[in-house]
Amino acid sequence: MLELVYFALLAAAYRRSEVSLVYPVARGLAPVAVLVIAVAAGRSTSTGQVLGVIAVGTGVFLVRGLARKADTRGLVFGVAIACCIAGYTLVDKEGVRHASPIPYLELVLAGPAIAYLAAMLVARGRAAVRAEIRPVNGLLAAAGFGAYSLVLAALQLAPAASVAAVRETSVVIATVMAALFLHERVTRVRLAGSIVVAGGIALLALT
Repeated sequence: MLELVYFALLAAAYRRSEVSLVYPVARGLAPVAVLVIAVAAGRSTSTGQVLGVIAVGTGVFLVRGLARKADTRGLVFGVAIACCIAGYTLVDKEGVRHASPIPYLELVLAGPAIAYLAAMLVARGRAAVRAEIRPVNGLLAAAGFGAYSLVLAALQLAPAASVAAVRETSVVIATVMAALFLHERVTRVRLAGSIVVAGGIALLALT
């Protein structure tokens, strides 16, 4: 269910806002949400984690932009997606203890994939869905599946903190790629914000 909501929100966000805004906000706030849940459950925090939260918050502010008319809608989408990421991260952390990565991921994604396909057929019709069945989309889907399988496999081989810290370098990579390939107007402030977000996530993960 969490994955289905995540994909639906992500698709809606990318139709209405910029990747260089939504992605850093979503990925940055997700570990903050996980930490908040852990603290609510009685876990103590460290100075490094507090500094990490401050860094992520500062980075999100920079990514959104300093102007009053900055994209608030993209920010709201990012926050909602972050909550979904935090939720399925906690579930996956427990689930991967009882199954190998690929079978677990297949079971987790099968239901959302079928439900999302059914929703698109109803909303857009068969012709529109058929038009999206292209080799490039199949390749991207396989890449996404493979990437998360590697994350789950890494969680079985290395501490979760180290895996999370390395993984979230994607915040900076996604921002740069949004500028190069999607031709989004990524300012120096937004790029700096994504770097600060990534640094804050690393602090949260490693302390």
